[in-house]
Amino acid sequence: MILIGLGANLPSAAGPPAATLAAALVALEAAGVAVERRSSWYRSAPLPADDQPWYVNAVVAVRTGLGPAELLALLHRIEADFGRRRMRRNEPRVLDLDLLDYHGLVRQEAPVLPHPRLHERAFVLLPLEAVAPQWRHPLTGAGLAELIAALPPGQRAERL
Repeated sequence: MILIGLGANLPSAAGPPAATLAAALVALEAAGVAVERRSSWYRSAPLPADDQPWYVNAVVAVRTGLGPAELLALLHRIEADFGRRRMRRNEPRVLDLDLLDYHGLVRQEAPVLPHPRLHERAFVLLPLEAVAPQWRHPLTGAGLAELIAALPPGQRAERL
């Protein structure tokens, strides 16, 4: 299973964050990446906590013939097409597309897989539970219930 996390907290030419995420899914499909399952939209507080706008997030399961590096390059191209400019870490963004897992592959070189911080983020784990409830972390073997229970305190993510 290939899993991609989506997030946005600034408007783009496509509209507010939820509209941007929907348009990004259309762009993925147009590039030949089949979206097989999608979570609900979630509203989440920024991490680390600050005064930027809250995010809209989701997780999708996709099918593609692209390898992990090619898929990540496509995700970055789509982000750029929507106006994403990478200036600093944890900045507000019009679109964020993260390769979370690629068929359980474990890699230490780019792209690092699974995504190195996915287990620390409610805005990833909660929508992931809706898309792939039986998913287990490829490095630790932990299931989603265990990962969600171990989340750091204070994270806020709610289904829209």
